Amino acid sequence: MSSVAVRCAAVSKRFRIYEHRAMSLRETFIRVLLRKQALLGRPYFALGDIDFTIEKGEAVALIGTNGSGKSTILRVIAGIYPPSDGEVQLSGRLAAVLELGAGFHPDLTGTENVAIYGTALGLSRHEIRERFSEILDFADIGQFIDTPVKYYSSGMVARLAFAVAVCVKPDILLLDEVLSVGDETFRDRCFERLRGFHAHGGTLIFVSHDLETVREMCTRAIWMDQGAVRMDSEVNEVVDAYLAHA
Repeated sequence: MSSVAVRCAAVSKRFRIYEHRAMSLRETFIRVLLRKQALLGRPYFALGDIDFTIEKGEAVALIGTNGSGKSTILRVIAGIYPPSDGEVQLSGRLAAVLELGAGFHPDLTGTENVAIYGTALGLSRHEIRERFSEILDFADIGQFIDTPVKYYSSGMVARLAFAVAVCVKPDILLLDEVLSVGDETFRDRCFERLRGFHAHGGTLIFVSHDLETVREMCTRAIWMDQGAVRMDSEVNEVVDAYLAHA
C-alpha cells in the first residue's frame, strides 16, 4: 500500500486575463466565440511545473506572499481548478475549507448544507445522521443551524465549515486561512482538533500567513514564490529562510 497522500507531478495552472469590455451585442458575441477558441486574452501562469509529494500523516504548510500560488495549488489539489498541465494524485477522502462559504449554498440552511457537503464527500445518509450531532456541537451555532446560510456572520460560516470538514473524518484536510476568522476560544478548539487529527494519522495541508502557528502545527513547509516552489524542507528552516528574505 502506498504511503503517499498527495502527489503533484509537473502541475501548471494557466488563466486568461481579459482587459477589454465589450461595448455592443455584436462585439460580445465575437469575443465569446474567440474566448472559446482561446484566441483572446493574455495568458497568466499562476502555477508553473509544481512537483511535490506529501506522505500520509504529514502536516505541511504552504507559505509565501499574496499571489505566490498557495491558494491556487490548494484549489487544484481539491479539484476546484483542473490543472492546465500535469497531474494530481490523491489517496484517501479529502475535505477542504478554502474560503468562507465555499461549497455552501446561501439559500439553504446549515442542516441542508451539511447534508450536501457530506454527500459530496461520499458519506451515506446514515453516516451524515450519525455525525450530525458532533458537527452541531462543534460548530456551536445553536438554533441558527436551521437558518439559511446567507444570514450567517463570517464567524458562523467559519464555525460550520470547519466543523463539517473535521467531523466527516477525512484522510486529507486542506485549510486556507479560514481560522483567522472567529473568536479566540473557537480558534483554540480548532487547533486542538487539528492536533488530534494529525496525531491519529490525518494528512494536513495548511496555508497561513501566521508563521508562529505554522511552526506549531506543521513539521514541513513549502515556500511558494511566483507560482513555483522556492524551498521545501523542515518547517523552521523554511520559515527562517522566508523571514530572512522578506
